[in-house]
Amino acid sequence: MTFSRVILSVLLILSAAVVQVTVVNRLPLPGAGPDLVLLVVIGLAVVVGPMAGASIGFGAGLLVDLMPPTATEVGRWALVFCLIGYLAGQIQVDAKRSVLIVLGAVAGLAALAALLFAGLGLLFGDPRISGDLVVSTMVSSVLYDLLLAPFVIPGVMALTRRTAINPTLA
Repeated sequence: MTFSRVILSVLLILSAAVVQVTVVNRLPLPGAGPDLVLLVVIGLAVVVGPMAGASIGFGAGLLVDLMPPTATEVGRWALVFCLIGYLAGQIQVDAKRSVLIVLGAVAGLAALAALLFAGLGLLFGDPRISGDLVVSTMVSSVLYDLLLAPFVIPGVMALTRRTAINPTLA
């Protein structure tokens, strides 16, 4: 990754995390709200590929783990977003052909993120995890993420492609 892509990735992740904590998490939405950081990680990873996507996801997850209000173990979101970034990077070539592939990836990866987070919670003995909560959280987060994806991901992808050394290759 070029230096300009690293700087852009950091700025996008920081911006998404701040907006998430200060605006989105305060909205009185039923169920779990949208996850802007997840959408930015997916948008970046689709352009930069699986290895850089995993690195971006890890950094973004670590930021989410450390941002207040934190109520989980440090590293839980880092592992989840690392895997999501890697998987999103796998659709790098297919994403250029169809927007539906990206939207399908958003739906699948949002559901997977909720399941992985809950699974890690069960593994660590989190008493707040229940089957009903996992299902309702997964459904609502997938729906909200799908609603926001057309507004977030194309912009993230366009900005990231502009930072390529040779824009025709990105």
